[in-house]
Amino acid sequence: MPKAARRDHSALQIPCGYLNCERYFKTQAGRKKHWNASHPTFISAPTTSVSHTATVEDEPEEPHNDFLTGHDDFSAGLFDTGQALDEPDNLDTQFVGPGDRLYRNYHPKLNARPCDATGQFLEDGASPTPPPSKSPDDWTPYRDRVEFETAEFLYTRNQMSAGDINVLLDLWAATLLKHNDKPPFADCRDLHKTIDSTPVGDVKWQSFRVQYTGEKPENNVPPWMGQSHNVWYRDPHEVVRNMLANPDYATEMDYQPYREFSTDNDERQWQDFMSGDWAWNQADIISKDPDTTGSTFVPVILGSDKTTVSVATGANDYYPLYVSIGNVHNNVQRAHCDAVAIIGFLAMPKTTKEHAACPKYRKYRRQLFHSLISKILENLRPGMTKPEVVRFGDGHYRRVIYGLGPYIADYEEQVLLACIVRSWCPRCMSHRKDLDSESLCRNRDHTEALIEEYGIINDLVPFTNDFPRADIHELIAPDLLHQLIKGTFKDHLVEWVGKYLHHVHGKKRAEKIQDDIDRRIAAVASFSGLRHFPQGRGFKQWTGDDSKALMKVYLAAIEGHIPVDVVRTFRAFLEFCYLVRRNIITESTLVQIQDALNRFHHYRKIFESTGVVLTFSLPRQHSCSHYILLIRLFGAPNGLCSSITETKHIKAVKEPWRRSSRYKALGQMLVTNQRLDKLAASRIDFKSRGMLKGTCLILLLPDPNITIQGDNEEGEVIDGPTLVQAHVQLAKTPQRNRARTVPDLSAELTIPHLYNLLRRFLFEQVNPDDQRSPFEVPLASCPRFNGKIQVFNSASSTFYAPSDRSGIGGMRREHIRACPLWRNEAPRYDCVFVNTDAGVEGMGGMEIARVTCFFSLTFEAVSYPCAVVRWFDKANDRPDEDTGMWIVRPSYDTDHSPSVGIIHIDSIYRAAHLIPIYGRHTIPQDLKHYDSYDAFRAFYINKFADHHAFEIAS
Repeated sequence: MPKAARRDHSALQIPCGYLNCERYFKTQAGRKKHWNASHPTFISAPTTSVSHTATVEDEPEEPHNDFLTGHDDFSAGLFDTGQALDEPDNLDTQFVGPGDRLYRNYHPKLNARPCDATGQFLEDGASPTPPPSKSPDDWTPYRDRVEFETAEFLYTRNQMSAGDINVLLDLWAATLLKHNDKPPFADCRDLHKTIDSTPVGDVKWQSFRVQYTGEKPENNVPPWMGQSHNVWYRDPHEVVRNMLANPDYATEMDYQPYREFSTDNDERQWQDFMSGDWAWNQADIISKDPDTTGSTFVPVILGSDKTTVSVATGANDYYPLYVSIGNVHNNVQRAHCDAVAIIGFLAMPKTTKEHAACPKYRKYRRQLFHSLISKILENLRPGMTKPEVVRFGDGHYRRVIYGLGPYIADYEEQVLLACIVRSWCPRCMSHRKDLDSESLCRNRDHTEALIEEYGIINDLVPFTNDFPRADIHELIAPDLLHQLIKGTFKDHLVEWVGKYLHHVHGKKRAEKIQDDIDRRIAAVASFSGLRHFPQGRGFKQWTGDDSKALMKVYLAAIEGHIPVDVVRTFRAFLEFCYLVRRNIITESTLVQIQDALNRFHHYRKIFESTGVVLTFSLPRQHSCSHYILLIRLFGAPNGLCSSITETKHIKAVKEPWRRSSRYKALGQMLVTNQRLDKLAASRIDFKSRGMLKGTCLILLLPDPNITIQGDNEEGEVIDGPTLVQAHVQLAKTPQRNRARTVPDLSAELTIPHLYNLLRRFLFEQVNPDDQRSPFEVPLASCPRFNGKIQVFNSASSTFYAPSDRSGIGGMRREHIRACPLWRNEAPRYDCVFVNTDAGVEGMGGMEIARVTCFFSLTFEAVSYPCAVVRWFDKANDRPDEDTGMWIVRPSYDTDHSPSVGIIHIDSIYRAAHLIPIYGRHTIPQDLKHYDSYDAFRAFYINKFADHHAFEIAS
């Protein structure tokens, strides 16, 4: 049998052709697929219909709501003193955003004026000082581009082991010998040595040794007193300067504190860190020194959290310390674009069980933590009072004043930071037995004057005492992950439900009910971005993502098995969570947050009255009462969440540990981190000099003659921030094994009157000004269509959802499925929000439909992308009072057949997720998630499916 001919390597490199896109492809098909996915073209429908076509405004209007008007139930301790805005007369006010709907008042004195390298301010509008000239062919320490990209691929992207690198280079050499050529590197050592010699990004790891120096007993000296610890760190001063100089952040950074308002009603809003009052107040204090006028305030944000890299191999715990800056936007922080850097590994003293409870040991361990951080940060101290000149990513030099900003930590870490004992609040002085009582906020002056009666360990000195303008009690950041998601929701409320069931029904009956709750969770229909729990919530190792996923479906699953007040408790708390996790928080949102918190505190009393819990003085739950103040101080909390540092654990700790030999792994982990930083810095340097355009191959090939496009005459192209709020388009590949004509599709879908529906749909599209309902038009007056159609199994919806996981520009894409066989298991027909009245906000202008088919046709030279849908009816004109979710039921015509329609896909806003109303009865054990939409008669519109759905369906 002859051998099949093998393909040779193709050197063809076709550029994407879109402005600023650096992707290259081997085939035109690959390039086209990339365009469809990354640069979709938004083409408006040729004709529109009031009843079926969505007209989405550039940005939704903010509801007018005078903050605190008619809301006398705000606690007196909710806001700090001086919250009323006393704006100076000389503010720099600028309009921002599309349509000048927002304006910002910038701080008048710390206004980030550009200067030269000596600190002399430049004239307004002056160009940046050009950087030191470098040759565009200077790839130092690499010989050429191939060497750099090979090193980056092997070490950063592939994370190849040293032995495998040697094997690969030997194979590579074998192919080049006949050409008298050699691979880029001799072996793995040559590769590593070359990376190590990189001149940029070189913030070296340093170390110092610490040991107990207090009084020791004459005999039987505890072992911990004789131990010494090596502490490894990098100069945070240099790390922060590198962040400021990163050109990738030039347009993703705020240089001045500001306050942002709506032009419609002067309503204030908070988003990024520099929009908060803390940065403004710090600027007020700093600007009292006239030498700081014109400087840039740079808040230094810290975070630390112990992490375990391996449970199986014994004590492999590490205590990383991270740094970031408050100038970088929240979307960059959440996208994990190296805006958070590791600067140290803190020591973790250990001793025998005999001495673990010794007061001296416990004090030593706590004070060591603060002393180490103070030592690591000491190089930042001079720049906190005297400005220094720093080059920024936009090319300008500016005078910079540093300041210690918020500290990201979970509760255990907050206790350590605030020098308090467990069960007390690190931010306020409420007694541990009544945390929700009104009290003063803690501050540095109180701490030095008070005793342990208020939960303070009075002989500990927090590291912030060594730095100007720093008070650790004011710098405790909100922690969405540990306080709300893993704390209040998973550890408290979910556990309380289990205890309630055991308390009321007894063990055996409670277990049956919990089994049914698990089946209900498992029976939830599939949805884009929603985790499926095939066994319910019964798994041992919980992660933050598990808790987030359970929050989306748990409320509907427990309803019917628990009292109404428990349901309302969950509703209030979930609404609180989704409100504080918004990307932009307005004064109206603060009113909603306080209302949700009040309802949560009211309805949770059922757990106390039934004997499930004895007290609500729980620090993580109590932290909810501080969120409004923290939002005012630090902006939207999603930029300060500990999930950011926990994600950084993977790249900075866990992956480097896995690449080590496991023997004295820390030293190897430090080298790995340093090499990764050098490679990242080299990429930034080469990219800023225009040396990484195209690919290695494209430089050796003839020009492919691809026109670079940044705009498209047929519609707007999305690439980063965009004014388009939502857009739906069909999949690019039609299904060849499905219907090709309308009669065939009618038979496939079992909809006998589909052809008549299509004729009425075409009449509506061709006659957009006709005010009659399509069903009032005689069928004889409707167009006929006998041509071919194309059927598709899916469509994609692209919409602006910055509060959800999305790109830096806030855009998110999801797929809407309508296919007879999904993953070789069962049919999948998703539900959608259909915009029927663009003039009405929220669900008032939306209907719910289930897509049974996507298809397109061409009529009179116009293409119509369509969807066959089955309609749902709203049960009421408002959400359900208990769950806060809208209720819908399948709609039926007068002959009791399902109500079916054909709509233009432009009327689809995005996918919708429905959860059955399970009621009080148990569900069948064999019910599968793909049968969910067919097995029940009523559904909740799941507004907790994601943050964008919460905005629509609240």
